Order: sequence, then structure tokens, then C-alpha cells
Amino acid sequence: MTLPVGDLERSVAFYRAALVEGMGWVELEVEGAPTFGPQGAEDVSLVAGGPLRPAIHLAFAAADFAQLEGFHRAGLAAGGRDNGAPGPRLRYSPGYHGAFLLDPDGHNVEAVWHAPVEDR
Repeated sequence: MTLPVGDLERSVAFYRAALVEGMGWVELEVEGAPTFGPQGAEDVSLVAGGPLRPAIHLAFAAADFAQLEGFHRAGLAAGGRDNGAPGPRLRYSPGYHGAFLLDPDGHNVEAVWHAPVEDR
């Protein structure tokens, strides 16, 4: 996915913190665009050009609850705004856990983890 952002430097700092530091993803450069993905996969690329309007909801899979917490903590430290602390969201489905942040452009960015059936 290519995500146009209003301030590329600020957005790179946010996504670098939330996804690389918080969830263990890697940062790449694809065709000149800062790109983030799990274990080198290209998932989201940031490009200058102004934020999308209306804002969108992005969701990224976390490997475990600790990654939800890391995503949320690192994203807040990098200027993200809290939009829902890490925890269960059972109204969505059994075992659903999420953490929500608003990125610098106001997009709702979520890390989601589904607890194993035996842990529900």
C-alpha cells in the first residue's frame, strides 16, 4: 500500500517507531519511498503529497500481545495519539486484541492479535 502523508519526515519517524521498534518489522526503501513490512515484505510505503482525506484505518497483524504493547508504546513516544490501549476487543470476535493509534495525519493505525483458541 502506498500512503500519501503530509510530513514525510514526521510520518517516517512514527511508523519507524510503531512498526520497526514496536513490532520488529524492517524498514526498506522501494523506488525511493520509505517502506515497512514484516521480515522484509513490502507492506506500506510512505510518500510525500499530503494526507488522504478522509482518514483511513490501517491494521497490521501482531505476533503476540507483547507486540501490541510495543507498537502502542513506541508509537506514542514517536508522537502518535492514543486511540485505544492494548487489550481485548471481544465485540469484534473471540480472542480479538487490538491497540490503536492516530498517526501524524490522523489515520487510525491498529495492531491486531488473535489469541489462540486454547487461550480464550
